[in-house]
Amino acid sequence: MKILITGGAGFVGSNLTKLALARGHEITILDDLSTGYADNLDDLNVKFLQASITNPDAAAEACAGQDSIVHLAALGSVPRSIKEPRRSHDVNNSGTLEILEAARLAGVNHLVYSSSSSVYGKNPALPKHEREWIRPMSPYAVTKLAAEQYTLAYQQSYGMETLAFRFFNIYGPGQRPGHAYAAVVPVFLEKLFSGQPLPVNGDGSQSRDFTYVGSVCAVLLAACERRVTHDEPVNLAFGTNTTILDLTERLEGVTDKKAVREHQPPRLGDVPHSQADNTVLRSLFPDASAKPLDEGLRETWIWLSDWLASAE
Repeated sequence: MKILITGGAGFVGSNLTKLALARGHEITILDDLSTGYADNLDDLNVKFLQASITNPDAAAEACAGQDSIVHLAALGSVPRSIKEPRRSHDVNNSGTLEILEAARLAGVNHLVYSSSSSVYGKNPALPKHEREWIRPMSPYAVTKLAAEQYTLAYQQSYGMETLAFRFFNIYGPGQRPGHAYAAVVPVFLEKLFSGQPLPVNGDGSQSRDFTYVGSVCAVLLAACERRVTHDEPVNLAFGTNTTILDLTERLEGVTDKKAVREHQPPRLGDVPHSQADNTVLRSLFPDASAKPLDEGLRETWIWLSDWLASAE
């Protein structure tokens, strides 16, 4: 089948692209490379359009003739959204609307959207069920909530088969450190590689539902292949709960290196605790499987240490 992946040069997108190509699908990628990397697509047989999702002409060209769309393109990061709220809105909300409209006008009737667990915000309940109340704590979280609701509204208003996943702290091979908004796992692994202290925001008691990228991509591709749709958001995680302090200890075991923690002030907008109720996910994707955290971290360390060594 023909699948458009927006943000396909990014971390999740490039992993999904490789999986989809291995399964014989024809892939088009729309990515402006503002956060993705062209070399993630080296030697991959894809149609690549370098343009923003906010460009209606590019969105129309990308959507033409597709069977399904996985909309991953976004301006990520809570801190970045606090610094640049308007830019986050323009990309994440206006850009999503452009993709939805382009899909509708092109007759593409299936679209999968990547929302975020950050929409739960100040709700302290664990695990987080999709019908729990939500209270976003950052402009980023607000944009993801608005865009997921746009996605579901197109289902109700136009009959489009849509599916809005809420992602929870995805990690794995291909996730790079080295920029201001890098995720915690590659940042910590890079510091361990170079023998530097790990920058822990706050006291490290905050917890996350770390989800391996391969597990996420398997679900995303299955959603396209089976044209799965659902009229409410769906958590895409497996119900784990790991504190940042526990993560540092696990990384010590995986890398066989001693971690020195350097505590910093808590970050504005960060959710204290995150853990998914995956009942709905299991009902829609009974074959979905989670990779054990230590195994996933080990694979990530192997990839990242090789990547860092090659860059020296």
